[in-house]
Amino acid sequence: MKKFTYLVIATAALSIAACTGQKTGYVITGTVEGATDGDTVYLQERTGRNLTKLDTAIISNGKFTFEGVQDSAINRYVTYKNGAEPLMIDFFLENGNINVALGTEKSSATGTPNNDAYQEIKNKIDELNAKMNAIYEAMGDTTLSDEQKAAKQEEGAKIEEEFNKVIKEGVEKNITNPIGVFMFKQTFMNNTTAENDALLLQIPANFQKDDGIVQIKEFIDKQKKTAVGSKFIDFEMLTPEGKSVKLSDYVGKGKVVLVDFWASWCGPCRREMPSLVETYAKYKDKNFEIVGVSLDQDEAAWKEAIKSMNMTWPQMSDLKFWQSEGAQLYAVNSIPHTVLIDGDGTIIARGLHGEELQTKIAESVK
Repeated sequence: MKKFTYLVIATAALSIAACTGQKTGYVITGTVEGATDGDTVYLQERTGRNLTKLDTAIISNGKFTFEGVQDSAINRYVTYKNGAEPLMIDFFLENGNINVALGTEKSSATGTPNNDAYQEIKNKIDELNAKMNAIYEAMGDTTLSDEQKAAKQEEGAKIEEEFNKVIKEGVEKNITNPIGVFMFKQTFMNNTTAENDALLLQIPANFQKDDGIVQIKEFIDKQKKTAVGSKFIDFEMLTPEGKSVKLSDYVGKGKVVLVDFWASWCGPCRREMPSLVETYAKYKDKNFEIVGVSLDQDEAAWKEAIKSMNMTWPQMSDLKFWQSEGAQLYAVNSIPHTVLIDGDGTIIARGLHGEELQTKIAESVK
């Protein structure tokens, strides 16, 4: 009897919804600072580095409206342009009533659970960005003493730490919903492998086959296989002279080997190269070797950089840019990146630069 009563109530509710025309989709209502009636606003999605238009709305009586039905919450953009600088905001397109306000100083999207939570994080980020901008402006004051500049730099460093904390906490708090998964895909490179493992375990099953999540899993697996304490993984490339060589031609043969991932187009790589030249001169006769792995695409630029920067150690490349086989195998996502390997072929350090690298090499070379 109870079941029958429940079914009657449920059927009646559905009938009422059908008769009243109640909608279960989304309604985005918004305003644009400085816009006029007749101007166009766009609903867009990001495809690579570009935005692709999905829908348009015309501003009428100071407002614009988008309507539709969305199967699951997904990150989208509302954009407007009438002049040099466009106004835009990314938000989560989901069923419900979403309120958007585009402004020159601040924009917002609220009204649904995911957007309210996402906007809360954005508000914290906006506040920190305002503080950082104030520091940048203050640093332009030529009357500041060295002590005052140092104090401003320290203040900026603390704000940057707080920024990273807000992002990390935002991901951790929301990792079981679309916000956390989206932010995780943008920021996982800043985490340790252990942190990424812990977050991946919390991601709901319906996101586990997301293309971005699958790629992150593959990347982390490569990190683990080439982590400190692991044996090196071999790969084969060409020397500048066109000779085929393997990493194993140098590694695992008794010498400490520094594998340096670099490229001629990489400014930070070029700035660090004089230090590596000094290191090589100091240790090359003491059971030490450097192997350069270039992410160049232009063969001539690669060869010219080797010559002009006096890089006299072995070099190899497949000229595949970020698709470099070596970079892929070692999960290299930024350069310069170093991998220090002992005489037995075991990785003993990764990602070291400057004094840290010099100290580790000095400890390792015998």
